[in-house]
Amino acid sequence: MMFSWIFIFWLLQILKFVSAIVFNISRCYYIITEEFHHEGDIVIGAFFPLHTFYTGKKMPDPTLPYQYLDNYIQYNFRNYQYILALLFAIEEINGNPNLLPNISLGFDFYNVRFTEKETLMNAVIWLTAHVQRKVLPNYNCKKKKFSAALTGTSWTTSAQIGTLLQLFKFPQITFGPYDPLLSDHGQYSSLYQMAPKDTSLSLAIVSLMVYFRWSWVGLILPDDHKGNKILSDYREEMERQRVCIAFVKMIPATWTSYFPRFWENMNETNVIIIHGDIDSLESLLRNIGQRLLTRNVWVMNIERHVTEFSDYFMLDSFHGSLIFKHNYREKFEFTKFIQTVNPNRYPEDIYLPKLWNLLFKCSFSDRNCQVLDNCQTNASLDILPSHIFDVAMSEESISIYNGVYAVAHSLHDMRLHQVQMRPYENGEGMIFIPWQLNTFLKDLEVRDNRSLNWIQTIDAEYDILNLWNLPKGLGLKVKIGSFSANAPKGQQLSLSEQIIQWPEIFSKVPQSVCSESCGPGFRKVTLEGKPICCYKCTPCAENEISNETDSDQCVRCPESHYPNTEKSNCYQKTSSFLAFEEPLGMALASIALCLSALTAFVIGIFVKYRDTPIVKANNQALSYILLITLKFCFLCSLNFIGQPNTAACILQQTTFGVAFTVALATVLAKAITVVLAFKVSFPGRMVRWLMISRGPYYIVPICTLIQLLLCGIWMTMSPPFIDQDPHTEHGHIIILCNKGSSLAFHAVLGYLCLLALGSYTMAFLSRNLPDTFNESKFLSLSMLVFFCVWVTFLPVYYSTKGKVMVAMEVFSILASSTALLAFIFGPKCYIILLRPDKNSFNHVRKKAHFRRKNSPKI
Repeated sequence: MMFSWIFIFWLLQILKFVSAIVFNISRCYYIITEEFHHEGDIVIGAFFPLHTFYTGKKMPDPTLPYQYLDNYIQYNFRNYQYILALLFAIEEINGNPNLLPNISLGFDFYNVRFTEKETLMNAVIWLTAHVQRKVLPNYNCKKKKFSAALTGTSWTTSAQIGTLLQLFKFPQITFGPYDPLLSDHGQYSSLYQMAPKDTSLSLAIVSLMVYFRWSWVGLILPDDHKGNKILSDYREEMERQRVCIAFVKMIPATWTSYFPRFWENMNETNVIIIHGDIDSLESLLRNIGQRLLTRNVWVMNIERHVTEFSDYFMLDSFHGSLIFKHNYREKFEFTKFIQTVNPNRYPEDIYLPKLWNLLFKCSFSDRNCQVLDNCQTNASLDILPSHIFDVAMSEESISIYNGVYAVAHSLHDMRLHQVQMRPYENGEGMIFIPWQLNTFLKDLEVRDNRSLNWIQTIDAEYDILNLWNLPKGLGLKVKIGSFSANAPKGQQLSLSEQIIQWPEIFSKVPQSVCSESCGPGFRKVTLEGKPICCYKCTPCAENEISNETDSDQCVRCPESHYPNTEKSNCYQKTSSFLAFEEPLGMALASIALCLSALTAFVIGIFVKYRDTPIVKANNQALSYILLITLKFCFLCSLNFIGQPNTAACILQQTTFGVAFTVALATVLAKAITVVLAFKVSFPGRMVRWLMISRGPYYIVPICTLIQLLLCGIWMTMSPPFIDQDPHTEHGHIIILCNKGSSLAFHAVLGYLCLLALGSYTMAFLSRNLPDTFNESKFLSLSMLVFFCVWVTFLPVYYSTKGKVMVAMEVFSILASSTALLAFIFGPKCYIILLRPDKNSFNHVRKKAHFRRKNSPKI
């Protein structure tokens, strides 16, 4: 519903405006001069661009929206606000009894045609005060009291007039955008700029780019000294904020709409910054509107007045544009003043009759082209739509207002100074030479008691406006935010993003990037030879994440954390160890318990059948020691399963080392006993003593003491401790026992292998000795398997990590212990349980008789 009313309003305005301009050109447009005078005791010269003359046959572009054209004259009524701002300030000052009492200000207005010859001619005519446009240098025809000149809107106009006025040290106040060239006091010592510096404007616009993540933007600037300075500022600020320039287009002074190369690559980016003054950018803005470039967001530092009715398109190139404007306090008194302006109140104003004739369909009087007939009774400039005439003061109008007050305060201070020096006589007015004002202008305090020099150097605050121009001609400028360079970092830019209207093609905040954003889990890799905003995305490396968009580097997760599969977050790792509850730990524990039970069963068999020949013949005491030790070997493997603690880590290695040392020492003692009994043909006194005193039994405690000594040194110097392995298993921290001293661990293991090698050697030497129940062959076989298991254990142990490494050590303990149990006691249990006929004294005697009968004679 609201859109329908807006459309009807827009259509009515079109019909109204079209009907207003379709009529025959009145002769009054040609006979009315282009300058006028407003009476006052002291006169200010005003040089504003309001219309341009064309003398050639080629017509100017008829699509300029806010201008009126005939065959010779092109009017820019948008700038008429400058005259109203000047008139408003002068009437305020003349009505203020405390400022320049008994002295009135007036002004002489001269149109600026944007040609150097005409501009300088008007300045000279004003200085000589000649009404017939005849130049008489250094002579004032009317003896006017001049004070200062107001010039603008471009720096070229101010520089041209300033070159002339500088010869006389004549005060000149410019209201156009601040220009560093005009601040050269060596060249323009009497020129004062009212507009503040735009030192923070590039920062403000780039901050907006950063806010919306626009990293790929275009730049359009005027091709002059100011444009080059602006480009340098943008490059520096964009490089600091990592925003890249897609292209830079400089507008030459002779630029036309038919310059084809200018429009190349315009579609490379969605956001384009237009920075310059209205004079240098006027043709560009007009041609952008004609081309209907609705795919771009234009960010500008100038207010484009939307008054186009040259076509019937509803779409507009600049709908959704963002405009940065200096933050000035609005003067509501100016709006009230505009309501009172009409041709009857200011008959000297040559432009009011033209405005009333054009906008309110009034007709000129045939007598003097001043009095208007058939006018609307309520005709007033404030009832016009804002896109035709805006009653809110523009930046230039505010600068004009401040400039007039600067002159008034300077004159007031000068008058006070003169009165103190010499009182005026009756009837004597204020006498001064214009150049004398320079001293007072430099030290003057205006506008909130701040000095004129402060006006030139402040970091101004900016309002950010959003142009709503859909349907075309609506022309609303809505404030959506602000920027203050003096605010704390991070709080300089303030935006109400939800009320922004973007160009019609965008349904949400538009993107403007060279490369698509790298999501979480990826990082940017700059392409060689390309700007930093052009990149490719590569996944983060192992154990690294990036949880932000467009990350330059991936961040490594802490040791206690692991990345998720998307590599966007780090999660806490869970503790893990070879637990009894998991399948591998449960299997190993079950095997250890089963083998321990089997060992107990074998012990029971040997105890039950202790009086049989096979048990007695194989050193019954050493067999019991070996079986009990093997039971401990199987049970010590349980220390490796379950959550490690300091006591468990120490017991793992000590019980393992001592238990296997006792087992291997017992096997060595059994092998030596066999050798001593059968290998020595003529035993001497020493051998006989060893046999009688049961010397091989001492091997077990001696070997065990040596191992205990090694373990004691190990536990004293560098004992095992609890360690963590965060790398082997994804998402887990494996808790395991660190061996502590690697040298001590290998010394214990090497000692066991040395005992195994000795036992194997002794058993191998006694393998063919004559014995009914000779176990030497089984001893050698068990030691061979034991030795192979632990030799193979080392490379496999160091090639695995985490729980598998622990499981490998448990498996080696169980395998080597099982080899001893199986190969030493397996055959005996087989005979005891399954072949009891061989476990008798008769069988032993028969076998011994057969061996003696077949033995060779000596």
